[in-house]
Amino acid sequence: MTTLASISAPARGATDRLLAAVVARLQAEGVRVIGALRAPPDNGSATHCASDLWLLPRGPVLRITQNLGTGSASCRMDAGALEEAVGLASVRLEAEGADLVVLSKFGLSEAEGRGFRALIVQALLRGVPVLTGLSATHRAAFEAFAEGMAQPLEPNVAAILDWCQSVVSRDAPLTEEA
Repeated sequence: MTTLASISAPARGATDRLLAAVVARLQAEGVRVIGALRAPPDNGSATHCASDLWLLPRGPVLRITQNLGTGSASCRMDAGALEEAVGLASVRLEAEGADLVVLSKFGLSEAEGRGFRALIVQALLRGVPVLTGLSATHRAAFEAFAEGMAQPLEPNVAAILDWCQSVVSRDAPLTEEA
């Protein structure tokens, strides 16, 4: 059974919403989930450059981008903040263990060999399955990294929960019903 899976939903933000719903269900079922999900944008002063990660299972929320100012048309990843998030998640995996690691995406940092890539490897070496979001932009890099060991999942709660049931050691089944 493949213990590395990816999810790609077509609409903007759909993968984030889908992963958040799955994590909420898993946590309600008592599954120990660590990792990082994109935090929902706040309705206050958020700019187009605001990208926050919510570290599972209990926070904190960390801003991982830098706003380059009003004249800028682009954003800049805050590599230090991203590495802080990776470090916190890695420490949690080592200290607390987990049944599953969930990450909002395998993105540019991971494609370049940084970011949460080391956490993915750490989890898989410990026998902890990993589920990550994946965009078409970074699919080739992910497939090269996974070396044929990753399974793409249908972007729906039932398919993801079925996969989770197959890879997470649990006595009680993970159900689609609340």
